[in-house]
Amino acid sequence: MFDLVENLGEGTVLPSERELAERFSVSRVTLRQAVSELVLEGKLIRRQGSGTFVAPPKLVQPLSLVSYTEGMRRQGVEPNRTVITVEELGADEGLARDLMIEPGDPVVHLERVLLADDERIGLESTYLSLARFPGLLEKLDPAGSLYACLTERLGVRFAEAEERVETVLATPREALLIGTNPALPMLLLHRVSYDVEGHPIERARSLYRGDRFSFVARLHADR
Repeated sequence: MFDLVENLGEGTVLPSERELAERFSVSRVTLRQAVSELVLEGKLIRRQGSGTFVAPPKLVQPLSLVSYTEGMRRQGVEPNRTVITVEELGADEGLARDLMIEPGDPVVHLERVLLADDERIGLESTYLSLARFPGLLEKLDPAGSLYACLTERLGVRFAEAEERVETVLATPREALLIGTNPALPMLLLHRVSYDVEGHPIERARSLYRGDRFSFVARLHADR
């Protein structure tokens, strides 16, 4: 089944269930299970009312200090964002600890759907200290690159980040915003970024479609 999908090519509709069952001499129940597994792996994509198609290659984002915008453009994909939330709120204890501020201190919260060539692939929620970036909302285009705004307009220099990646299922709200099936696995990235002086810049929570997205990291041996 995997070889068939590879040979069909991106965007090709999968043959009928009956034809495939006969070709591979398997029951339709077995065939459906195989197709479902390939959907979960991101090899196939179901379109309601149209059929099952060979999915395009997954997008790849490096686990490094590269912005979402830059990472997508390196792959020939046009990034964009749909703004869901722009608000000021008080930091809870966990957020205050991560940003090295006091509980209750004001923070800016940006929640945005991430798009790649107009396809919804993720949901990003970012928090920054309002005291550190008092003019951020006036300088930032909420649909644009936060990384570019911080570095080019506010003079911030990113030096390092602590990241953690795990697999989760989206909440009903998240699945609706991203436009995905709640049963499909998602990749969740938690990140706290720091400047050259070791001060926190942002805390971000990014949720990506596991069928359309993957991460890559280059590892080096200790010397």
